[in-house]
Amino acid sequence: MKSSRWHLDEVFVKINGERHYLWRAVDHEGEVLESFVTKTRDKKAALKFIKKTMRKHGRPEVIVTALLRSYGAALKEIGAGGRQETGRWLNNRAENSHLPFRRRERAMLRFRRMRSLQKFAAVHASFQRSGKIH
Repeated sequence: MKSSRWHLDEVFVKINGERHYLWRAVDHEGEVLESFVTKTRDKKAALKFIKKTMRKHGRPEVIVTALLRSYGAALKEIGAGGRQETGRWLNNRAENSHLPFRRRERAMLRFRRMRSLQKFAAVHASFQRSGKIH
């Protein structure tokens, strides 16, 4: 298990004028564990994202999320409903991980395709982990 506390969050990104969602999992140190792009922000998308992250990094003891109900429904389905924490400022670590991403997004003048967004998010996360770009 990489860490015992994860912070999950999603942010909307426009691709060719269409709204998509970039889901992020951040560990207790602020490292991006996983990035995932979907067209929807529902239980199915949250479940797919959480399962993918757990496959790669194991099961955390605590999952801190925003108040989005999709997280609670997805966590209940996989039997981790008791591990969820929500609160007004608890998820700041995940929220702050979006800021450098937004800066780079503006510099690139938005995204044209979902695939390019997914690649950009993955590369950005690897740079952020290694400490080269902040």
